[in-house]
Amino acid sequence: MKVAIGGPLKLAFRPWVEGLENIPAEGPAILASNHLSFSDSFFLPAVLHRKVTFIAKAEYFTTPGMKGRLTAAFFKGAGQLPVDRSGARGAGEAAIKSGIDVLERGELFGIYPEGTRSPDGRLYRGKPGGLARVALATGAPVIPVAMIDTEKIQPPGQVRPKLMRPGIRIGEPLDFTRYQGMEHDRFVLRAVTDEVMYEIMKLSGQEYVDMYATAMKRQLAEAAKAEKEAEKAAKAALARAEKEQAEKLRAAMEQADQEQTERRSGP
Repeated sequence: MKVAIGGPLKLAFRPWVEGLENIPAEGPAILASNHLSFSDSFFLPAVLHRKVTFIAKAEYFTTPGMKGRLTAAFFKGAGQLPVDRSGARGAGEAAIKSGIDVLERGELFGIYPEGTRSPDGRLYRGKPGGLARVALATGAPVIPVAMIDTEKIQPPGQVRPKLMRPGIRIGEPLDFTRYQGMEHDRFVLRAVTDEVMYEIMKLSGQEYVDMYATAMKRQLAEAAKAEKEAEKAAKAALARAEKEQAEKLRAAMEQADQEQTERRSGP
């Protein structure tokens, strides 16, 4: 991936990077990043000398068609790990085990604590299950990462990417070994996650929203559906009004024709 995609990607988009010295030359570490775009999983590994293993939703590996095959080839070639999200609890456990396995091999494990891409460029509440549990189970340092402007390169619905410079800010490692052995304490998991999200917010400069991105996506989808239904209802009401007006006009014309016919026929 670094040879086939990383080089041309850096040449075309010239991403700027701050804090590269915070990535350890060897040993396990967790890269916890905000998630603005599909391209985040391209740009971050491209600027690092070490391999980063992300967990990726299984749909990236199973989508049919040419685009699906190309996407699957990229993720397989980059050594990413598919996770089936159809069962929430099972998917979460699989993600945690995958992260622990990667870190126990002394590698870099990448994770998006928000759980999904931001729907509007803001930073959303981190999900406490994956990131915190992996960090506490392994003792690996957590390195906050902020992707900058990657959502502007290829907004949803835009096929051709825009040539512009995205940015990557890498923060100082966070040590949570003081909480080891407490990975099943939900208050500790929330505290660890919130601390990481706070550091990501400082690095990215994003507005923070204290709700999950998945919940916001549902709200936006419901609002879009309601707007579509309202538009459909308005069109139907307009069509009914036009039909009623046409029927009244036709009835008036028929009445006028009948009266004219009666006048011509005379007594």
